[in-house]
Amino acid sequence: MKAAPFDYVRAADVNEVCKLLAEAGQDERKVIAGGQTLVPLMAMRMARPDMLIDINDVVELAGIHDHGDHIAIGGCTRQRVIERSDLIVERLPLISKAIRNVGHSQTRNRGTIGGSIVHGDPSAELALAALVLDARIILKSIRGEEELSLDGFFEAAMVTNIQPDQLLTEIRIPVWAGKKVGTGFHETASRQGDFAIVAAAAQLELGTDDVIVRAAITVGGVAPSPVRLRSVEELLTGRPPEAIDQALFQLDDEIDPDTDVHATADYRRRVARALISRAVEDAVDEAQE
Repeated sequence: MKAAPFDYVRAADVNEVCKLLAEAGQDERKVIAGGQTLVPLMAMRMARPDMLIDINDVVELAGIHDHGDHIAIGGCTRQRVIERSDLIVERLPLISKAIRNVGHSQTRNRGTIGGSIVHGDPSAELALAALVLDARIILKSIRGEEELSLDGFFEAAMVTNIQPDQLLTEIRIPVWAGKKVGTGFHETASRQGDFAIVAAAAQLELGTDDVIVRAAITVGGVAPSPVRLRSVEELLTGRPPEAIDQALFQLDDEIDPDTDVHATADYRRRVARALISRAVEDAVDEAQE
């Protein structure tokens, strides 16, 4: 199939994008940068926007900036740029690990971090890692600028809390300042580069006696949106890493996987438990190094 007819505008700056979105009325207008999800949906006519607003020329939407306590990444920053960034490797190693699992190199050449987050796929690696790190997003419209926590931004599969007139301009990701911080990321997929069936991400900080003093763990593919495992984190904090087995007894209270063509709900539960354990183990090993 081919896309339904649509108008196309190549925006010059953020203000123009916001103005075009605000003027939509009954029309559906979509922002496009990489188009790795939107274009296939349009080709299958599962998406039929009246207008595409191309933001590739909006230079202020791209780039990676170190602000000390957090890293700011423009919404239109290519995934490949993030993957190759020494700053990301050094300051946000979990993002660096997660992004290697996003699609294929061709996908990452065009895909953007903002597009991945706004799309709201429950298995998306970047959304999963950003949620672990308590990322916040900046949404802009002609009404002004709004800053939201990523925790709560995802409502359901492919549904987020961004309004039709808003543009995601920036992702702000806090940097943990501890001396013994480690990260881990694991996923399973049908083939290399496919969407994850289940994915798990963890970031831990160890004390001088290797007791966990801070824990952040998220799992994807086991609910309509990525899940931050708050009760598991609480049970781990103040305890040695070996406590992960006991902490995971709380897992079934926090996840609600479905059975689909890729896997059964029971399989997703079992794999989630294994991947979380591996991610925590990797985080501990990295922190001890």
